[in-house]
Amino acid sequence: MICNKCIMDSSDPDLVIDSDGVCNHCHRYEVQRQARVPSDAERQAKLEQALAAIKAAGKGKKYDCVIGVSGGVDSTYVAYLTKELGLRPLAVHFDNGWNSELAVANIEKTLNTLDIDLVTEVINWPEFRSLQLSFLKASTPDGEVPTDHAIVALLYKTAIAHGVKYILLGTNVATEAIMPLKWGYGYSDYKYISAVHKQFSGVPLKTYPHYSLPQLFYYMYVKKIKLLPILDLVPYDKEQAMALIQDKLGWVYYGGKHYESIYTRFYQAYILPRKFGIDKRRAHYSNLVMSGQITREQAFSLLDAPICDPDLMQQDKEYVIKKLGITVQEFEEIMSAPTKTFLDYPNSYSSIEQAKKVKSWLKR
Repeated sequence: MICNKCIMDSSDPDLVIDSDGVCNHCHRYEVQRQARVPSDAERQAKLEQALAAIKAAGKGKKYDCVIGVSGGVDSTYVAYLTKELGLRPLAVHFDNGWNSELAVANIEKTLNTLDIDLVTEVINWPEFRSLQLSFLKASTPDGEVPTDHAIVALLYKTAIAHGVKYILLGTNVATEAIMPLKWGYGYSDYKYISAVHKQFSGVPLKTYPHYSLPQLFYYMYVKKIKLLPILDLVPYDKEQAMALIQDKLGWVYYGGKHYESIYTRFYQAYILPRKFGIDKRRAHYSNLVMSGQITREQAFSLLDAPICDPDLMQQDKEYVIKKLGITVQEFEEIMSAPTKTFLDYPNSYSSIEQAKKVKSWLKR
């Protein structure tokens, strides 16, 4: 079963296709586009309004916004954009121990060229290793949640430390609106993260950056820190953005979405396809189809290409197993264990969904 508008298929267990052959992801994409992305006629005014608010809130301070940097396309383009728009950003990088050399070089070249200050948080490796292993043993397809959650926590922590009211994000509708819930749930759910860790590890999380739902409420409504997906307020074409940052910043491509991280590359190119039957490129390319950046035929052609070089995958496999401190046999046992989802563990999904409804009601 496959959508006839994008290329999402039944590898997503929650895929629903209507009588016209169009899937729930396509419908959700359109809802998000209408809600978050201004029309061409409104875009400049919305952008100028946001810039005025950021500059006013940052008046008299060294920085007026906080941005995350990973060495990837979206975050690098956000860094470039902030300077082009006359903002004074402070960059934050979460070093979780898996940076590729290319990622480090991209970050250094970008921030040096743009003259942006950097705050780097180096994770406590024994703690983080135990957390990543816990998610592998949990057999859920969202093993990148520990990193995603920590990044958001650090962005808030840094904003508060410097009295900054705006965090500019690289998330965007054009390239990231389509992603099945059960492929990557949990980045904002510390109850879920801590429950998985508690079940599979005896190592306490003393220094891991995190936030609870009450803390999130405090950040948003007491400290009044706003998350702004800035790429939704500008025309954002992935290929054009890559060409620009290559030309202006000396940025170098690393071969796939989020492949700037060795662990992410291995997780998406090896663990997800082999253990869960998931190829995240389906979602990534479906986004580009829906935003008109590639055709559906081009998406299928890209999907036919190898997900990663086999020799590189073997190198990554050996490196990941060694760095995680497990044996090949232990890794294979993890890979052969029955698959689960976040619903098999304690979580805050219903509370988060209810909070979203309340937030939407308050906005109206």
